[in-house]
Amino acid sequence: MKLLRFGNKGSEKPAVLHSDGTIRDVSSLVADYTPTTISPALIRILESADIGSLPTVPAATRIGAPLARTGHFLAIGLNFADHAAESNMPVPDEPIVFSKAPSSLSGPNDDVMLPKGSLKSDWEVELAVVIGERCDYVSEEEALSKVFGYTICNDVSEREYQIERGGQWIKGKSALTFGPLGPWIVTPDEVPDPQNLDMFLDLNGKRTQTGNTRTMIFSVAHLISYLSRFMVLEPGDVITTGTPPGVGMGMNPPVYLKAGDVMRLGITGLGEQQQRVVAR
Repeated sequence: MKLLRFGNKGSEKPAVLHSDGTIRDVSSLVADYTPTTISPALIRILESADIGSLPTVPAATRIGAPLARTGHFLAIGLNFADHAAESNMPVPDEPIVFSKAPSSLSGPNDDVMLPKGSLKSDWEVELAVVIGERCDYVSEEEALSKVFGYTICNDVSEREYQIERGGQWIKGKSALTFGPLGPWIVTPDEVPDPQNLDMFLDLNGKRTQTGNTRTMIFSVAHLISYLSRFMVLEPGDVITTGTPPGVGMGMNPPVYLKAGDVMRLGITGLGEQQQRVVAR
């Protein structure tokens, strides 16, 4: 099942992508997709409903972020060895964990706004995981059973803020629109192996990133288990799990985003995003 939200910014409604390819409004079944409604029970309600009888959403309608808001918006750095190499950073012995501000959450096709004065904004296609059940010291063996679904994140990053301005990476990861998520959350029954998903990102029609989640240093199950040792993960928390090589910072010379650029990115079975870059 694919869960999404549609409508103008700030007034989105929940929906399901029906098997016939249409988007169906499910606001009669759930008010919205939020940390308070995300649960295995919600999946059961949607699975048992006659989705085909619910109102059809016009095809041209804007698709919003698949969650109204996140709890934690956690991210993993340098989780692909070849990305660590292009970043001139060592392969980590343990996951590198940082946060993105929840206010960075954005729709999958919304404009990405460059912060005022930004000179080194960059792109990162990533597999993101939405937690569906409370995780407190969860084992690696049971970790995937706590997943509500999988989606795509473009972990947009301002490298000067991230690396050159001191402090933590969150400064370069949290600008408004720097967390495009979606287009939908895909439930685990449609993602039998999250460690075998092809990933890509194109900048202005040219392929820059190509990868597969099988080359992650730390698997999705390991990351969930690991994080649950340091904090309680709760429904609606998002973990974005790292990017393959091909980011702008790693090019020679480096290439960074500018107004007018267009990013298109996707992951097998999880759909695609497309964002236009604008100046704020």
